[in-house]
Amino acid sequence: MKELEKIFKALADINRLRILKMLQARKRCVCELAFVLGITQPSVSRHIKKLKNAGLIESEKNEFWTDYCLIETGKHIELIIKQFKRLCVNDNLVKSDLEKIKKANRQKLCCK
Repeated sequence: MKELEKIFKALADINRLRILKMLQARKRCVCELAFVLGITQPSVSRHIKKLKNAGLIESEKNEFWTDYCLIETGKHIELIIKQFKRLCVNDNLVKSDLEKIKKANRQKLCCK
């Protein structure tokens, strides 16, 4: 029950939901996510930490960056992520985020 509580608390924030929707397509770094969300990188990192602690995402090093991606297996996670992928598909904010993330260039955003 505690694991489910962590997951649902992590999902109870619009920015964390937006992050998960952006991670559906591919791995992303904090700079790219901050660019789309319009919030600071430390704020994105705090959201990332909550999503990781809930077991929803994982990270991997990629040269200079740390990339984040969805975890799609594990107790409760498979069902939740499967349902989550179907949600908000026609939401205007999600559509806007997905268009804006296409313009996110990590070399320009992260290497200023």
